[in-house]
Amino acid sequence: MIARFLNILLVFVAALALLYISRFWPLELWARNGAMAELGLRPQGGLLQVWLSGTNLAAFELVIWAFIVFITLSLLEKIAGPAT
Repeated sequence: MIARFLNILLVFVAALALLYISRFWPLELWARNGAMAELGLRPQGGLLQVWLSGTNLAAFELVIWAFIVFITLSLLEKIAGPAT
């Protein structure tokens, strides 16, 4: 029971992280100067777009994000084990 709860919590945290790096993050959780200013975590998310801006890959941001989500969820399924 505890292992199942931890697996669900792991998947939930991973989903939040994936949502935060995407352009679809709907919330601003902290001030504009960023949380932990030296790390520059933007309050509105969209980190992947920022990381890819100015590169040739910027046009493929959504495809890259979908690939990252697919790989992450596949790894989480392998870690969490089969759903029973």
